Amino acid sequence: MSGDGMDSLLDKVQGVFHHDHSRNSSDEIDGDKHSKHPEKFRLFGRQKPVHSALGGGKPADIMLWRNKQISACMLAAATVIWLLFEWIGYRLLPFLCHSLILVLALLFLWSNLSFFVNRSPLELPEIALPENLCMSFALLLRDRFNQAFGIFRQVASERDVKKFLGAIVALWLVSIVGSWFDLLTLVYLMFVALLTVPLLYEKHEDRVDAYAEKATVKLKKQISALDEKVLHKLPNITLKQR
Repeated sequence: MSGDGMDSLLDKVQGVFHHDHSRNSSDEIDGDKHSKHPEKFRLFGRQKPVHSALGGGKPADIMLWRNKQISACMLAAATVIWLLFEWIGYRLLPFLCHSLILVLALLFLWSNLSFFVNRSPLELPEIALPENLCMSFALLLRDRFNQAFGIFRQVASERDVKKFLGAIVALWLVSIVGSWFDLLTLVYLMFVALLTVPLLYEKHEDRVDAYAEKATVKLKKQISALDEKVLHKLPNITLKQR
């Protein structure tokens, strides 16, 4: 092999080595960047945008007020119904009956008086619930009931003191909140929260996540301290008593 060919071969080998070295160096730099900049804390471990985390589609649009008319109408209707039941003292059964009477009277008058005012009679659409929708709703209720009953059975049968105390505290808090409001008011407040909390969170996402991160760190410290002082000793006490 000639000297020129040998020199060109050496140049190619050095070029490949230099390319690999530069690529490895760039990978190390990128790795250092990722290690120096960890993933940002998101509430509930969320990694998607708020709209996608809520499932997307029309329900997410309503909760985030993408369609302001529908969201405002739903909030106004829920408020009117709550005022009728809570302030005026309306009951559910009379409300349903009076609403049906009003609707039937309006439709009957429209269909019979349309001949006298030269208007076409009102054609009511045929409404039929699709079978797939009913089956999906029934399966969803069954799955949720089985999941709740499985959690109840797991907490009651296992000897996990942490889960037992957590379930007792959660049920106790729910009972306290339920004693403050009746069922209708509680449902109304939950509905209002669905139409306001996601929107406010989306607007102040970074600030809420920062406060949530600090609160999570403090809560973990409190739980670990409680675990070391109290909960960690409970299984030992039961074993000694046996």
